Amino acid sequence: MNNKSLIDVFNRTAIKYADNISVIDNGTSYTFYELKLASDKFAAGLIQRGIKKSDRIALYCINSVEFTIAYMGIVKAGAAVVPINLLQKASEILYVMKNSGVSGLIYYSAFQSNVDVILSDLHATKLTVCISTSAAKSNEWESLFENNGMFPPIPIDVENDLVAILYTSGTTGKPKGAMLTHQNLVSNTASVYQAMKWCVGDVIILVLPMFHAFAATVGMLTPLTHGCCFVPIAKFEPDNLLNTIEKTNGTVFLGVPSMYNVLLNTKDDKTDRFSSINLCVSGGASMPVDVMDRFEKKFGVPIYEGDGPTECSPVTCVNPVGGIRKIGTVGLPVPNVEMKILDDHGVEMPIGEVGEIAVRGDNVMKGYWQLPEATEESFFKDWFLTGDLGNEDEDGYFSILDRKKDMVIVNGMNVYPRIIEEVLYRLESVLEAAVIGQLDKLHGEIPVAYIVLQEGFKADSADIRSWCRQHLGSYEVPRKVVFMDALPKNGAGKIVKRVLNKQGEIERGVQ
Repeated sequence: MNNKSLIDVFNRTAIKYADNISVIDNGTSYTFYELKLASDKFAAGLIQRGIKKSDRIALYCINSVEFTIAYMGIVKAGAAVVPINLLQKASEILYVMKNSGVSGLIYYSAFQSNVDVILSDLHATKLTVCISTSAAKSNEWESLFENNGMFPPIPIDVENDLVAILYTSGTTGKPKGAMLTHQNLVSNTASVYQAMKWCVGDVIILVLPMFHAFAATVGMLTPLTHGCCFVPIAKFEPDNLLNTIEKTNGTVFLGVPSMYNVLLNTKDDKTDRFSSINLCVSGGASMPVDVMDRFEKKFGVPIYEGDGPTECSPVTCVNPVGGIRKIGTVGLPVPNVEMKILDDHGVEMPIGEVGEIAVRGDNVMKGYWQLPEATEESFFKDWFLTGDLGNEDEDGYFSILDRKKDMVIVNGMNVYPRIIEEVLYRLESVLEAAVIGQLDKLHGEIPVAYIVLQEGFKADSADIRSWCRQHLGSYEVPRKVVFMDALPKNGAGKIVKRVLNKQGEIERGVQ
């Protein structure tokens, strides 16, 4: 166990690499020393305004240096960050803020209309600060830095004191707040750094939203605690992304599968803008093998697929950089993380057999905020139950077949939507695909495929089903195919199947 807090590790790194570039935001560079000083001043400003240890502060901000300074400043003040999903409606944000009992809100000016709605129903905030480029509003933000950055040391209990409460997307009911401690994040950033084999001088391109666990830990906190540079990009636009990579000589790109799929449409004469990238990392959702194969051929850069739930800080495993990549797997457990496959009774499954992936290590969350029963249900002894169905091979590589709740049972046979999706992605006309289960009186459940076609291609249900019959068992062939202009995605670009489930219920007249 590491007894250092995230603050200790960041400050030590910032002093060691004081003159190195830490963040490049819209062409402006910030050294580690500048970032440390800004976060010290921000923390002092928060304390002067009444923020105390263990308070919670909502951070509602785009990918930016301001997000970074606010995040580290909140933590240095002894408070916990509650990152807000930028795609959520005001009512959803209000739930998160009320549930976590925030004492303050730091927000980006573009979200003012949502904030007005939220604050009309939330009266208990000590502090509301707008990050703005306009002179009229910027005083609120700038005034927090009007101090010398000195404040009394705040004792940190690394095992119990929180860095952040990250709300998981509620597949059933309301979202739950995963409590991540200093120990969790110090452990996981160290594991990521070792597994990725990064070094000082690497430049991580961060277009994944920083409110999300993958982006926050891998894209922001790991560089901050290990002397690397990162480049926050506020919006995923392929041309702007490629230009930014070229200008900053980015060496590492972090993405989710849908981003790699979009980048496949890059014109061949622009792919050289990606040439400084040495490796890509994919997480957040299963990477279709066909998308990975086509991307690597087009850009000449390997993608290392990994995985991990928010509750695990989040990284649990990744294909080893410099080692053997097993395409279609999520790789080996990262250093200091244990994984195994359990059956429904908590018994470890033999090699190759399918069961639930369980995780143990200092990276595993303290629990869900104010939900002791849900916390208890998510553990078997000291193993966190991820809800993912998968298996382990003879070399220790893990594969994820599907979410436990997404498995479809057709006539008593287990059907894994991911296997059907892999087949669909191999069809030239298919841009995106998602498969869910639908209740059926005759078969128990049936698989339903939601398809987005490539521009300029045509296909109908018969074409899709015919292709599937060539490559799947008869019970796995989608009984129904729904064509859409776009699949619903969350803020991290991950396809949200619960929205498709809801749409299917509406179509069938289920209230």
